[in-house]
Amino acid sequence: MRADRLVSLTLLLQTRPKMTAGELARELEVSERTIHRDLDALSGAGVPVYATRGAASGVALMEGWRTQLTGFTRAELHALAAVAAPGALDDLGLTSALRSGLVKMAASLPALQQPALEYARQRLHVDASSWFPEREAVPHLATLRDAVWQDRRVSLTYRDFEGKPSRKVVDPYALVIKADRWYLVASTGEDEPRVYRGSRVDGARIRPETFIRPARFDLPAFWKAWCSRFAEKRAQYEVTLRLTPAALEALRKIRPRAEGSRLDAAPLAADGLKTVVVDFEREAIAFSQLCDVGSGFEVLAPEGLRTKLLKLATGILDSHEGTASQSESARHTNARSREHRPLES
Repeated sequence: MRADRLVSLTLLLQTRPKMTAGELARELEVSERTIHRDLDALSGAGVPVYATRGAASGVALMEGWRTQLTGFTRAELHALAAVAAPGALDDLGLTSALRSGLVKMAASLPALQQPALEYARQRLHVDASSWFPEREAVPHLATLRDAVWQDRRVSLTYRDFEGKPSRKVVDPYALVIKADRWYLVASTGEDEPRVYRGSRVDGARIRPETFIRPARFDLPAFWKAWCSRFAEKRAQYEVTLRLTPAALEALRKIRPRAEGSRLDAAPLAADGLKTVVVDFEREAIAFSQLCDVGSGFEVLAPEGLRTKLLKLATGILDSHEGTASQSESARHTNARSREHRPLES
């Protein structure tokens, strides 16, 4: 409803020093034309909102002016009641702070809204933990968190996907957790911000100097754009597989967030096997994950991966042949000794 949007618009301008019409439109998911109409409506209602042009253009409220529209809608109360303490807050040491903050927020609600919050809390609970947690270790997360909060430069040792290390000095803008993986958004000061995977940070040391964050840097907007670009240019390494039902289930467990619909849609052949094409992004990922599957599959293409797996399997067989022969010989020896052992009385 427009009334709710006007309240949200007012509170946004109250909590942020200055925002452009485009930023407000993205935040409220409307057009810039709608934002301009809403600003006219606020001005007509007596809200001291003004716009500036030029390099520092934007929309702002008159300094010192505060709205008293701080009540919560029913939907907002339901959302607050569903807030959980995900693993990200545990990683940052902020779980207890979230709990105490929610208690204070609940205490600040008008008396009429207190029962509504408790009503919702008893009817919706979000558990963000997994039955089988496989969170990546990020040993330098605390250092990165302190650097981000203090706007301090960091000497970073980083290992790329191939394991090649590099050292650089970066301006750490923000930390982001996507699903269960931490990422650092940072810049060297001479280029656009880059994204570094937290588990690949092998060293982080806070430097004494600070840095100035770009005034126009908006973390949610940057992250959304970066994810979109990443999805478009993501490396592809397609593998054609023939799998038994057991191997298919093993692959599904190893890759729970990918290929589900493609695996389901593949027709079942008369021999009970499925032939599917799976995008593993890189050969190293395909090799590792198929080794985890173990058996019950055949790589039809590409030939390079098929050759590598055959070489591995042959090497394992060769190194176990001697052990197998010794075990078989020992088994026959034990059998013969049992045949000649005198019967016990």
